[in-house]
Amino acid sequence: MSDVVLISGNGFYADPWHPFPDTSARLAAIVESAGYTIRVSQDVEATLASPGRCRLLVINIGNPSTPRPPQLIDAARAGITGHLAGGGAILAVHSSATLLTTMPQWPAILGGRWVRGQSMHPPQSEGTIQVTPAAHPITQGLDDFRIFDERYSYLETRRDITVLCEHTHEGLHHPLVWSRQTARSRVVYDGLGHDTRSYDCQAHVDLVRRATQWLLRDL
Repeated sequence: MSDVVLISGNGFYADPWHPFPDTSARLAAIVESAGYTIRVSQDVEATLASPGRCRLLVINIGNPSTPRPPQLIDAARAGITGHLAGGGAILAVHSSATLLTTMPQWPAILGGRWVRGQSMHPPQSEGTIQVTPAAHPITQGLDDFRIFDERYSYLETRRDITVLCEHTHEGLHHPLVWSRQTARSRVVYDGLGHDTRSYDCQAHVDLVRRATQWLLRDL
């Protein structure tokens, strides 16, 4: 049993814009540096349907350009909800906000989603990520930071999230990192992580490490 299972975009769940093998390797290194064991899987649908015995599921995948068969989506839904019902946690990264569009439960699980025709991002560039005043263990003591990344904007978010980090675009504050918690489960969405330059930022690495510790109830 590994503490963490990381699902890396592959096959139908890969795309031309996101270097999933590279970003997944960087995520795995952060998890290992925090002292946890991790297994990386590129068998996306099988692992979503049956994550196995792990405490944390990290999802770093893209949305298929063609919808997948309903039975496979149903199996993924059952695997994800079963993992959470058993006390497991989820860390969903960047393009995970765009995926599983045919699974109605996913936006509620994640706490938000990318909305076609509404959500967008400014050109990938260096920008400031603002840490919100929310009293949360993940961001306690962390300061605003500069990062080169793709910054999602105009995401649709749910009311039961705690926004941890945001950025400003067109005069508005846009949630980028948030957490949500139920009696049995914890979820963090990290909208950063478009490519490895995101993980060249030590402040982002620290944020991911602290999110992992909180999700595993070690923070």
